[in-house]
Amino acid sequence: MDDEMLVEWVGFPGHGGDVIKAYSARPLVREETPGVVVLHHAPGLDPWCKEVVRAFASAGFAAVAPHLYHRRGPGHWADVAAAARADGLGVSMPNEQVMGDIDGAARYLRAQPSSNGKVGVIGFCSGGRQSFLAACDVPSLDAAVDCWGGSILPQPPDPSRPGSPSRGVIHRAVDMSAPLLGIFGNDDANPDIAQVDEIDRVLTELGKEHEFHRYDGAGHAFFTADKPNYRQEQAVDGWAKVYAFYDKHLR
Repeated sequence: MDDEMLVEWVGFPGHGGDVIKAYSARPLVREETPGVVVLHHAPGLDPWCKEVVRAFASAGFAAVAPHLYHRRGPGHWADVAAAARADGLGVSMPNEQVMGDIDGAARYLRAQPSSNGKVGVIGFCSGGRQSFLAACDVPSLDAAVDCWGGSILPQPPDPSRPGSPSRGVIHRAVDMSAPLLGIFGNDDANPDIAQVDEIDRVLTELGKEHEFHRYDGAGHAFFTADKPNYRQEQAVDGWAKVYAFYDKHLR
């Protein structure tokens, strides 16, 4: 496949009709292409997340990353993210709001002339948790990928993180309608090995289609090549699992 692509900032209606700013990339090809909604991690829509969007376009997907903190107002992505995180993710990105924004992104992708009608979602860190929830709450999605999403299970209150989600979203798994891929590092603390085991148990008990892959020697955010957390061998294999999963469910 040629690497020609169109990269641009776009806007589309999200939760409550708000126009959502999003980073978009799509391949310039004749054939129809599937779509992927990319959910940024808690640090915000940073250069690495934009790189992920472009990588999907290079692989033949139309990808869009909604700026989930955009309601905080204009400014440098890091400053906006810092202000949002200071209030807590539960306040800055309430579940209903994010689900509406994801649904808007999926509608935007399907409305493109080159769309094949299939749309998946992938999220990292807080975005992984949101991707898990989207598999339950956004029925238009065809596949979901959770990369080390924390706080899917209920968490004890953390005084150092005001407004952080603590109730969890595992109770929503009963309504999961999209197949789910989970990517986790065994050195992570949230979710740790026991938490991943419990999520796997619940989904298996409910008969939900899912596959989990776990990596020794890797912790949180081990895909992020611009951070010390990066683990090349594990990340290369993990990305191969992501693309294989999307080829199966979106092609």
